[in-house]
Amino acid sequence: MSVLHTVVWFLVAIAILVVIHEFGHYLAARLAGVKVLRFSLGFGKPLFSRRFGRDQTEWVLAALPFGGYVKMLDEREGEVPAAEAHRSFNRASVWRRIGIVAAGPIANFLLAIVFYWALFLHGMPAMKPLIGEPPAGTPAAQAGLVSGDEIRRVNGADTPSFQDLRLELLRAGVAGDPLVLELADGRSVQLAAPPMDTENLERDTLRPLGIAGYAPAIDPVIGEVLPGGAAARAGFQSGDRLVAANGKAVTTWQDWVKLIRQHPSQSLRIEYEREGQMRELTVVPDTVDENGQRIGKIGAGPKVDPALMDDLMTEVRYGPVEALGRGAEKTWDMSLFTLEMMGRMVVGQVSWKNLSGPLTIADYAGQSATLGWISFVGFLALVSVSLGVLNLLPVPLLDGGHLMYYVAEVLTGRPVSERTMEIGSRIGMTLLLLLMSFALFNDLQRLIGG
Repeated sequence: MSVLHTVVWFLVAIAILVVIHEFGHYLAARLAGVKVLRFSLGFGKPLFSRRFGRDQTEWVLAALPFGGYVKMLDEREGEVPAAEAHRSFNRASVWRRIGIVAAGPIANFLLAIVFYWALFLHGMPAMKPLIGEPPAGTPAAQAGLVSGDEIRRVNGADTPSFQDLRLELLRAGVAGDPLVLELADGRSVQLAAPPMDTENLERDTLRPLGIAGYAPAIDPVIGEVLPGGAAARAGFQSGDRLVAANGKAVTTWQDWVKLIRQHPSQSLRIEYEREGQMRELTVVPDTVDENGQRIGKIGAGPKVDPALMDDLMTEVRYGPVEALGRGAEKTWDMSLFTLEMMGRMVVGQVSWKNLSGPLTIADYAGQSATLGWISFVGFLALVSVSLGVLNLLPVPLLDGGHLMYYVAEVLTGRPVSERTMEIGSRIGMTLLLLLMSFALFNDLQRLIGG
């Protein structure tokens, strides 16, 4: 995946999310009778500018595409003609100001609902919540779970796909809740879950439970050879059937993966079959760092029978009305989960290393776009939820900080002083700079560490 591809889709994602967020502020201001002077996508020098509408609002595309803003008529920011003073933001009632400020995050939540509704209506292909054979001694094995079991619910929450299963197990694990699993065959089991490692939630946090996705035995036939990889350099081709390594038979693709991972930068003498004839090649797996561990990879994928994959896949689809309800429920659940994770970071229950910045988001944007529009829309919905939650935090400079001032005004009956807001802005700027610096540091750590 090229850097240009990643940058383009990151900018597309930012443009969609920022435009919707700022349009929420814009529309609420118009409905409240407040004059909007400028709607800007991006910051800095304008690259494109046009005026439209009765108020001749200036619509701007600026040079720095990381955000945007809506500038409203305000007597605190400049001289306002007496004839238009009543349309100033500062003269709007406190409830109207609350509505205008809250409209941005609300627009992000509504966008997420629409995206999830569209995905549920169209149908989302996903892996069934089937599990592989739990390793001996793990909580899953002790509870009697076996390979092929389908987990339908976790603590009462539906898990129609393995992704949903992983999310519910992660949520319960972080909270330290006991795990009650309901299976497709009618069984209900309880897992004595060990404390979850929250140092890096991007790693496989389910393995301590003994739970992993079901993977049927795959024939060791190469289906894809990546250009420039160790397999390509050695001379392997699509259709080659791998038979033995260093004289020892290896019968499944999974066993080959395990073998190659254990031999980074070490020569392997491979016997294979091509067009009915036995041949031999030597391959040296490339060394790759994976979560601090050196493993081997050769850059080859298996040839998988489509019928086999069909048995493992499901489609999460609902009718128009139910899809809308599911979309709203999904948005609510993800909002609560995002807020919960932020809270656990603050109190130290979850590591700050899980915080992601623009580089990680850009990478995910590019990856999801490569996988297709369904993945990209799902990515947009998730980030839109996160953006809505983040903007509602009671931090000065964010929408939530302004709402905090207006709630104080409602309670005290008088506006917060300019001095208080100035101090708050300095504190907010410091907090946001620290947060962004830490997120960027985490991005660079992931980038350097692979």
